[in-house]
Amino acid sequence: MSAYEPLRPGPHSAGTHAFEIDDRERARMFPCEIWYPAQTAERDAAPEPGRRPLILYSHSSGRRNRLMASYLCTHLATHGYAVAALDHSEVFASDRNVESICTNRLLDIRLLVRTLLDETPPIGLEFETSGIGLVGHSLGGWTVLAAPEVEPRVAAVVAFAPAGSSNPRPGILPAVLNFAWGRDVPTLFVTGDADCMTPLEGVRELYERTPATKRLALVHGADHLHFMDDPESEHEFARSMPLPPQLVWLRDAMRPFGELCSAAAAHDAARGRTLAHFDAHLRSNRAAERWLDSG
Repeated sequence: MSAYEPLRPGPHSAGTHAFEIDDRERARMFPCEIWYPAQTAERDAAPEPGRRPLILYSHSSGRRNRLMASYLCTHLATHGYAVAALDHSEVFASDRNVESICTNRLLDIRLLVRTLLDETPPIGLEFETSGIGLVGHSLGGWTVLAAPEVEPRVAAVVAFAPAGSSNPRPGILPAVLNFAWGRDVPTLFVTGDADCMTPLEGVRELYERTPATKRLALVHGADHLHFMDDPESEHEFARSMPLPPQLVWLRDAMRPFGELCSAAAAHDAARGRTLAHFDAHLRSNRAAERWLDSG
């Protein structure tokens, strides 16, 4: 039997497909993307036959969108998962206050689940219906930790540097988590020990409050934006961009990217641990459990 190797690309090609969801109740049209095992690694490539476990990705706030972690979504697709993401409501709608943003993010997730599992899936894909996975970053991390409260089909969660602690830094969205899940939703937290925006102590607080099977993975030398595509550019842009008064502290707190861990190191940690977590809890893969325990 070959060794379990979640850091390597999987045996499948990863196709991509863009689609839209028309939410008539909120009068919003959502741009969406899905990554899936395909016959060729091309846009709109024919999917490989068979039902696929479904994972949803939730992006962070600010100028982010559904395409901010293609390195991760592609990796999961090469290992046989279908990964879907949408632009959350605040990207294109007038959601400006915390309550509105948080409420609509959960409605967004439920809309995407309902569209993919209860209606006609895009490009002829077929999904397993026993339970879905959620992965999100920053405010997307908050989103995936809040979603099990409102979506019973969530079976496993990965939260990268999540918002939601009881004492957020100045200017960081004060989102609230209740963890009223009512069931065990195995959860993996992944964060950096150099994170200025959602510091380690806040993530540890969320970890302690999570009422489920759980793990916390620490990436040494990683800041908040290490878990996105092109993290060096994102990080240095955040250090140089004009900031509102409540976030001026961030410019001095963020170290130059060259003093932190590499993008490759952070992405390897994110890809490997996320895949192993979903393999362990959506596919009941014992080798994935052992790999997680060994790290």
